[in-house]
Amino acid sequence: MQGSDNHRMLLPDTLAAPARDVREPKPPAGGVSVLILTLNEELNLADCIDSCAWSDDIVVFDSLSDDRTLEIAAAKGVRVVQRAFDDYASQRNAALNGVPYKHPWVLMVDADERVPPELAVEIAAVTAAAPADLVMFRMRRKDFFMGKWLKRSSGYPSWFGRLVRRGRVRVERAVNEEYIADGRVDHVRGHLHHFPFNKGVAYWFERHNRYSTLEAQVKLGARQVAIGPQSLLRPDPIARRRSLKRIAYRLPLRPQLVFLYLYVFRLGILDGRAGFHFSRMRATYETLIDMKVIEMRRRNRGLSV
Repeated sequence: MQGSDNHRMLLPDTLAAPARDVREPKPPAGGVSVLILTLNEELNLADCIDSCAWSDDIVVFDSLSDDRTLEIAAAKGVRVVQRAFDDYASQRNAALNGVPYKHPWVLMVDADERVPPELAVEIAAVTAAAPADLVMFRMRRKDFFMGKWLKRSSGYPSWFGRLVRRGRVRVERAVNEEYIADGRVDHVRGHLHHFPFNKGVAYWFERHNRYSTLEAQVKLGARQVAIGPQSLLRPDPIARRRSLKRIAYRLPLRPQLVFLYLYVFRLGILDGRAGFHFSRMRATYETLIDMKVIEMRRRNRGLSV
């Protein structure tokens, strides 16, 4: 079935689809739909869907995968909508606004994330009790690498707007998206579990190479924005983080400072070998951003790279 905004709806073969694996203890069913964005996620998707089996409305919003992603989604009996990818904010906005959902609340989960049962229970409870002016819940993630939760070197805790009331939240920023709520925002205690290295270290670098290009474009624009001291005193942790990031963009030796911040100041050394290697990888990512900024500036002035 062809939908609007270049969406393509793929309906699963419900007769052929096996029963979904519902893990115990089963969280209480709530009025929450689940949105999973995918691009070639055959290694992650089945476990992600299984962790969301407490919802009776799961949508896979796919960026034209060419692996077994669609086959797995059909076998799990979930809905699939396809749209060509342009940028992360546009993709999430299209998924939130262009897809009909069964419930007023939508939980956005990445394919390499899992929803543990205790978080599912909390989500059902807070959405059922949410007043009309409450439109978004933020939550934290536990990032895992080499079999270990990177409690310190990952920069934990970072808050992400993932549970939204339909029609009341929009997404901005092409990479590392920001969620703008038309109403009140609250937080949940539970965590998503994040496995960013399920596809391997090479894929992590491949993905962050793409991210670094987008971040370099943002960094060029960030230097044009004035930052006052009051921006660091805002009560909203997301606003404070945004201001800190703009300041960090202007610091010399930024990649080295990022390594020292994560590994020493944030005590990433206590995360063992995983913390050391992850801190180095994050510094490499920041180096890519800085080098691409230099490249863009030289090209803008007609100079060789």
